[in-house]
Amino acid sequence: MHHGEQIWTDMRGMTEKVVVVPLGSLEQHGHHLPLLTDSMIGAEVARRAEAELGDAALFLPMLWLGCSHHHNAFPGTVSLSRSVYVSVLVDMLESLIGAGFRKIFLLNAHGGNIGPANAAMYDVQLRHRQSKPELWLVFSSWFEIAAAQIAAIPALEQKQVTHACELETSAILQIRPELVKMERARGANIPAPSQFYVPDDSAPSRVSVSRMFEQITETGALGHPELGSAEKGEALLAVATAEVVAFVREFAGWS
Repeated sequence: MHHGEQIWTDMRGMTEKVVVVPLGSLEQHGHHLPLLTDSMIGAEVARRAEAELGDAALFLPMLWLGCSHHHNAFPGTVSLSRSVYVSVLVDMLESLIGAGFRKIFLLNAHGGNIGPANAAMYDVQLRHRQSKPELWLVFSSWFEIAAAQIAAIPALEQKQVTHACELETSAILQIRPELVKMERARGANIPAPSQFYVPDDSAPSRVSVSRMFEQITETGALGHPELGSAEKGEALLAVATAEVVAFVREFAGWS
């Protein structure tokens, strides 16, 4: 069910449902993908999950504006600062909690949102720790909740999502192929002399390093976007949707 299509007087009877809040961004995605890439992918996963779940959950509209200051060197990026983004999410959560909802799932599609979203959830949960012990706030990105399933897709050369990479390129080729400029697809594949830090995210780093995106890629993309295909995109979206649906169904039963 789409939250925004309901009538407010009916909301009182829906507060036992899981509320899904999709989070995206408006930022550069290389020379070949549209600025709304993250929001488009997240919205498609949410749309498919909503269609499968029916009236088992309420889905808010995609919050297309995210925390993307690390992409601001690339024209076209529109971002909220970390502190403002935390405040936005806190106010959204408090609005839902004030209406009586107690199971809220932040479904994310942009890496830069992860830190501030978890900070917002922590602040809200801390505030209600005694008054609302039944409150559940949960966060995951579609590429985290389905990480194992994505890695198991045989056709993918790259086994995890980075940025404007094979995987995101494939997803947009499936969703909005007319917006993709494959002849321009070129990523950054950076040698990793360190045993601890992998700058292009082709493997997990064991340390966190603060770098802006223009410091790790001239094109704004990582990995091998030229390997993307619509067929890979469909496989990616299918497994991501399946895991989101499975979690929401389980979440509905948490007490």
